[in-house]
Amino acid sequence: MPQKLKLAVAQSRTLSSTSETLSALSATTRSAAKSGIHLILFPEAYLGGFGAAVGARTPEGREQFLRYFHSAVDLGDTPAGAGDDWVEKRLPVAKGSDWRGDGTREALEEIARKTGVFVVTGVVERAGGSLYCAVLYVCPRRGVLGKRRKVMPTGSERLIWAQGSPSTLKAITTTIAGVKLILAAAICWENYMPLLRMSLYSQNVNLYLAPTADARDTWLPLMRTIAGEGRAVVLSANQCMRRRNLPPWIRGEPASKFQRKGSESWEVTGRSGRRKSMITKTEDNHEITWPSPETKATNSDNLETSNEAVNGSSPLRNSDVVREEEGVVDTTDPPRSRRKSVMAKTEDNHEIVLPGGTNSSVPPGISSSDEDDKFVSQGGSCIISPMGEVLAGPLWGVEDGGVLTVEVDFEDCERGRLDLDVAGSYSRSDAFKLTVEGLDINPPP
Repeated sequence: MPQKLKLAVAQSRTLSSTSETLSALSATTRSAAKSGIHLILFPEAYLGGFGAAVGARTPEGREQFLRYFHSAVDLGDTPAGAGDDWVEKRLPVAKGSDWRGDGTREALEEIARKTGVFVVTGVVERAGGSLYCAVLYVCPRRGVLGKRRKVMPTGSERLIWAQGSPSTLKAITTTIAGVKLILAAAICWENYMPLLRMSLYSQNVNLYLAPTADARDTWLPLMRTIAGEGRAVVLSANQCMRRRNLPPWIRGEPASKFQRKGSESWEVTGRSGRRKSMITKTEDNHEITWPSPETKATNSDNLETSNEAVNGSSPLRNSDVVREEEGVVDTTDPPRSRRKSVMAKTEDNHEIVLPGGTNSSVPPGISSSDEDDKFVSQGGSCIISPMGEVLAGPLWGVEDGGVLTVEVDFEDCERGRLDLDVAGSYSRSDAFKLTVEGLDINPPP
């Protein structure tokens, strides 16, 4: 029996509220179902948003963090992580409630069930008083099969995301259309942790998921290395977003109150006299929030959701670039020019290298339509074969509706084991040992 599945990665961006983003995830999944997709991956922190720019220890910074905290989803888990008790819904539920948390888990389960698509998505999870960067595995038949939390936030992420338990690196087993999958996720720069990768290889993973926020040129070679090293199919999904489409809590837009929208998310309403901020990036791709004068912005500046492609994508092999409801294929090469840089100083008198355009970067404190039009991230989502070959992508510059799809033969994972099994015949397990606290790294049944 053929061991083939049709897989997809969605280059989707976080919208202005979590409820809007969840609705967009639902629409993308429905569209994928119409194309016969069996499994789809969404980017890191897709629900909740990537918040590396949040964290200034000022009244404005704490207000910004409050909005980010409320944008995160409550999945009903404990801060320590309740493991199988959470997965199997054995934890106590508050009187008068049908579930733990804010209902996001149940909404995702309903989306998967109605579309028949296995959904894997990045979320920012709120548990107790802390936030975690997490990934959810949602089966259309059995609901949530597992969840893992990022064990090592990178750079300024450490200011706002707590460390997850290594026990959540447990691989998930499922069968889709007669194909047995052992799947697991490594989030963003966790993929640069050799021992973490080895913990997944040791569990005999054949579908390796890498939701990310890294749009550097070095990301694709890393994904190709992991696929060839682990003899696994690799899916990597990143967001593509222009500065003007950053969520309000990242842009530093003021708000006077928060309004609960059902059980899915918090939405910001109203305005106050808080200062706005401007987001800039260092050469290491970290975002920094600068105070800026008050400027007027229209809703269309902040909430643009056009489905038109921008810039384009690179040529693909044996794959389709699908814009939802359109079926447009774009094969324009991505820009290759190097960025110029300018020096700027923080209020603490630290020098920081900031990216510049073909002319010069707008100084901190000054906003312009040109700055709003620049990319915060240009994407780079991709699908890689077990031999390290690029099957789809990288997808550059497609901000809305970019989906890569490919049909994969999972027997290629076994064909690749002829000459390389890094967790078995090629491991020299008599000489090298790996243990992970709280995790059995043997292949699951």
